[in-house]
Amino acid sequence: MESQQIFSGFCPNSSLPSIPIGKKPFSLKFSLFSTFFSHPTYKPQNLQLQSVAFHPINIEHKVCYSSRNTICCSMNSTSEPNKEGFEVRDQITVRRKKLAVFVSGGGSNFRSIHEASLKESLHGDIVVLVTNKTDCGGAEYARNNGIPVILFPKNKDESDGLSPSDLVNTLRRFKVDFILLAGYLKLIPVELIRAYQRSIFNIHPSLLPAFGGKGYYGMKVHKAVIASGARFSGPTIHFVDENYDTGRILAQRVVPVLANDTAEELAARVLREEHRLYVEVVKAICEERVVWREDGVPLIRSKENPNDFS
Repeated sequence: MESQQIFSGFCPNSSLPSIPIGKKPFSLKFSLFSTFFSHPTYKPQNLQLQSVAFHPINIEHKVCYSSRNTICCSMNSTSEPNKEGFEVRDQITVRRKKLAVFVSGGGSNFRSIHEASLKESLHGDIVVLVTNKTDCGGAEYARNNGIPVILFPKNKDESDGLSPSDLVNTLRRFKVDFILLAGYLKLIPVELIRAYQRSIFNIHPSLLPAFGGKGYYGMKVHKAVIASGARFSGPTIHFVDENYDTGRILAQRVVPVLANDTAEELAARVLREEHRLYVEVVKAICEERVVWREDGVPLIRSKENPNDFS
């Protein structure tokens, strides 16, 4: 994929350490010219492991400074400690990300993410909303908060809807880094998947791969969970590919299914966790804490303890 502005976010004099794990050496590095990069910005760093099994890595991480527009972090080594006990080996400046959100309904997850952005609890801004229903609650909320609204796909009753190629070009003009689906019920076109590889995320109200796929959305999911006799459910956030709900799973949150639950009660319980989980994941995405295991499984590195992954 085309790689543009891939050096714009780095502090000068960057180098990444080799990291021993157990008896085998492992290396954490940026694959600057790999297919993990696509227009318009670079992607999260790639965690290269020498075996499929994941092992914790021994690195130190220290935030140097932060502002609304940038976060500057240091990758440190204890070989030659400075006055704070660390030697700075590498610095990475993380600029504030631009987000596009897709909705078809009320957009409660969209609102949660927008509110977190306004409170500065995540390092990104929603710059555009895409919807297939311009009169939905999410679109109304966007207009009331000064966020541009785009119609996609075209429909019979609207004259200003975009084609897939127009949508890609429009998102590029907004300089969108990541796309967040939040209750968007249309299949994402292949043109957009290819233009934003590993940069499109969706939240689904069940523990995928169970109760996912075409036709599984909204209350239909919760009714199916209860009818199955499953004892647990919960939201899943996954990368988006060319099919419904089949992309790589990035995060999940478990909630109980109670003996006498109605679909509405279960939906409310799952939705509360959706709001929390999506904000947490978007925060990690904007801070570039998503890493990839060699076998293609995405993981989130803890900000507080970089030795921990989820």
